[in-house]
Amino acid sequence: MNQKEVGGQTLIETNSTGLVYRNPEPRLRDINAWHPSLVVEGDTGLICTFDLGPGPGTHDYRTYISRSRDLGDSWDDPVPLFPDELIQDPERHSVHTARPRLMSNGEMVVTIGRWYPYDPEEGIVNTANLGYAPMDLLFARSSDAGRSWDGVERVDPPLVGPGFEVAHQVVELQDGRWLWPMATWKGWDGAAPNGMKAIALVSSDRGRTWPSYLDIMDDYANGIIHWEQSVVELPDGRLLAVSWAFDEKMGTTKAINYAVSEDARTFSSPPLSTGLDGETAKLLTLPDGRILCVYRGIDSPGLCATLVSLDGDHWKHGPFSVLWQGNSANRMLGRKAVGDELSELKLGYPNLILLPTGEVMVAFWCFEEEVYNIRWVRLNRQ
Repeated sequence: MNQKEVGGQTLIETNSTGLVYRNPEPRLRDINAWHPSLVVEGDTGLICTFDLGPGPGTHDYRTYISRSRDLGDSWDDPVPLFPDELIQDPERHSVHTARPRLMSNGEMVVTIGRWYPYDPEEGIVNTANLGYAPMDLLFARSSDAGRSWDGVERVDPPLVGPGFEVAHQVVELQDGRWLWPMATWKGWDGAAPNGMKAIALVSSDRGRTWPSYLDIMDDYANGIIHWEQSVVELPDGRLLAVSWAFDEKMGTTKAINYAVSEDARTFSSPPLSTGLDGETAKLLTLPDGRILCVYRGIDSPGLCATLVSLDGDHWKHGPFSVLWQGNSANRMLGRKAVGDELSELKLGYPNLILLPTGEVMVAFWCFEEEVYNIRWVRLNRQ
């Protein structure tokens, strides 16, 4: 990445930025965009999926796909990721969100959450108690990078959510297992029999079944929710996870937490603080073994980034850089219901990939000129 030394420490610099998608007619159509996922396709191709709708989790919310043939400089108009007959429930109205990942064998796999909103005054989230509408977990495969599909399969999770956050792509481990990181979530009535914790479903048969799970971060007994986590495998086979740590009673965010797994099966507990004042953090393991962490900053509002290393299990990060800065109202303040404040955030969900050129690209959603866009920033490597 393009870096500079300040006081003997490394800062990250942005090389360029642009838009994947912005509503071309905001005066005529109420369309906003959230939750991008990036996939590299060949030497110059990129795929970006993202969710479109009037608001997050509204009754016509679904995932779209856009393609680039020049590593993100220009993008095709988005189209639905799945045809209606494949993704819509045939008996009742549903909405969905999806996260694609290109696996080592060239297969694209997609993790999907499908909800059944039934309250006309609410979307998929009960803003009074943060509960989810009834939902399914689904899984899809494509042999041609999302141009056609082998079908959509329902996943029977090995624990009760009753809801589950779908905010992570599949992680393919060196030992052949696949992890599906997620968080347990309340039901519509507010019940959370397993709390709201960061977990990962585990598959040993390339996603055909998901019979077990790992606890990654859990402090719900003390009122702390762990959501929008990120999990990466390090070159030595260890796993590193970070998570947005949220105090449910106060309605405010704690410093980003992390956990380490030495055996890729059990994580250090209790969760530890990274010392970063931020929300919705994502990680990328770099070829030299360092880790790039990108997150929504609190003390310095905007999209922030820092380089991370582990000294044993001890998290060490350098100074942070602000990659993009927009509206400062982009944090949880505890002044309204949690669901309402979540829907009013102005920046979030960074997704990181390493390009064939050696550059790092980060896609995220942000609020600009009264519209929620999907924007990217590119970071050079030296």
